Amino acid sequence: MKNLLVLFASSLLFISCQSSSETKPLNLDDYTWKDIKAEGQAQEMTMMMWKGDPKINAYMQQYIKPKLLKKHNINLTIVDGQGNYIVQMLMAELQAGANTSEIDLMWINGETFYQLRQIDALFGPWTSKLPNASNIDFENPFIGKDFQQAIDGYEMPWGNVQMTLIYNQDKIQQPPQTRAELLSFVKEHPGRFTWNNHFTGLTFMKALLMNIAGGAEVLKGEFNEDLYAKYSDELWIYLNQLKPYLWRQGEVFPENVAQMHQLFANGELLFTMSNNDAEVDNKVEEGLFQKSSRAYVPEFGSIQNSHYLGISKLSKKKLSAMLVVNELISEENQLEKMKPSVWGDGTVLQVSKLDSVFQKKFNSIAQRHYAPPREDIQQKALPELAPEYMIRLAEDFKKNLID
Repeated sequence: MKNLLVLFASSLLFISCQSSSETKPLNLDDYTWKDIKAEGQAQEMTMMMWKGDPKINAYMQQYIKPKLLKKHNINLTIVDGQGNYIVQMLMAELQAGANTSEIDLMWINGETFYQLRQIDALFGPWTSKLPNASNIDFENPFIGKDFQQAIDGYEMPWGNVQMTLIYNQDKIQQPPQTRAELLSFVKEHPGRFTWNNHFTGLTFMKALLMNIAGGAEVLKGEFNEDLYAKYSDELWIYLNQLKPYLWRQGEVFPENVAQMHQLFANGELLFTMSNNDAEVDNKVEEGLFQKSSRAYVPEFGSIQNSHYLGISKLSKKKLSAMLVVNELISEENQLEKMKPSVWGDGTVLQVSKLDSVFQKKFNSIAQRHYAPPREDIQQKALPELAPEYMIRLAEDFKKNLID
């Protein structure tokens, strides 16, 4: 992470020196939506996204991709990549003075959005040009802001989720609700609890940090070094109390959510986690989790956030990317994505804005069987913190617990 920050400093200086050689930027003021549709059709374009979930991959490859080809003659190639990989890739292109990017569209949020904005790697503003953007619930603070950052038309909300813990109710009748209860539980069941060392684990730790601070309001706003130092010290004390009783004594942590899910499925762990509150349903349907699996949000709460779609500043297929995004946020495709059997991803649309037919369809989506209804956990939803908190937690987690 520190190496990445050093690269930021050098790249910002380098990129600022390259501004005179940049090609003329695309001026969307010169384009109507009819123009965008006409010029964006019949293109090959590349989208980079996390490909770690078979349900998500199936939705994109088997449902979205054929529709784009049929409707717009756009052949969408989907490649694997997220977070720092995207940042480093686009940074390298900018530093090299590339004329075009290898990726056109990307799935991003949070600290990735922050870092890409720092190096001026995103195209924008563009979101207001999309007709379907009129249905986005931008007034919802969990959607209209990304890790407390104004999105300013540089990324489009795509889905909304809330983190849950997942357990087997045949093995655990009363899951822990507080930090104290969690500590007691982990001590009583050594080796059966952990979290991963990437996005999901960091999101879990942020919820604990907010709880230690006395609530989300304490850490609201821009990153505060003094507050972070004060409350993160208490966080590391707490997590180090847990460490000897974690999976593999806390000497190593799972690399990703998929590994945690597998450890939970084979009984090695008593808990797993998901940033998608409905994921437990599709994992039961896949046959990975037992039907006795349940998701819940503890009393100390969990983070609710949105994920977004951004367009590379160096993409030569910006208009095509806008057509794709407009389809991804359409009522029909948001509805399909929200079905628990498909993905279970929460919609970013303000359903009350839709026509009566789609309102009825959204309100009639099959109920979850293994995850709590969204309205039951909304009151425990915590807003995301400023992106620097996650960046610092990632650095200090390694220093204070792993090294």
